[in-house]
Amino acid sequence: MPTPKLKSILLIDDNPADNLFHQLLIDEMKVTETLIAVEDGEEAIDYLRTHLDNLPSLIFLDINMPRMNGWEFLDEYDSFPSSVKSKIIIIMLSTSANPKDISRSQEYLTVSNFETKPLTKESLENILDHYF
Repeated sequence: MPTPKLKSILLIDDNPADNLFHQLLIDEMKVTETLIAVEDGEEAIDYLRTHLDNLPSLIFLDINMPRMNGWEFLDEYDSFPSSVKSKIIIIMLSTSANPKDISRSQEYLTVSNFETKPLTKESLENILDHYF
């Protein structure tokens, strides 16, 4: 089965090396038309608010970031209309395998899954197969 091609993916991570690695993997797999990377939750909220007519299909969200971390992003994102939230799959993507972080992510209805960094070809394929 061919890998689905998404309209766009949004990476939210303050680590340039992680963003570059994930961009290279996603580009290599040719799974999206557009890939956007932002460095914190605040920048991501601004991006979503200004692109309501062109929302990403998938968001990979880091937890620990300056200005607005992943949890704060989710709290702000919860105020978006359900018509927006229903169009986006959010995957928490963190170096933390802390059970508290995993458990906390499950408290958010908008978070579909929790993955540990880095993404691999197999984990990305699994995400795409499961949600798209």
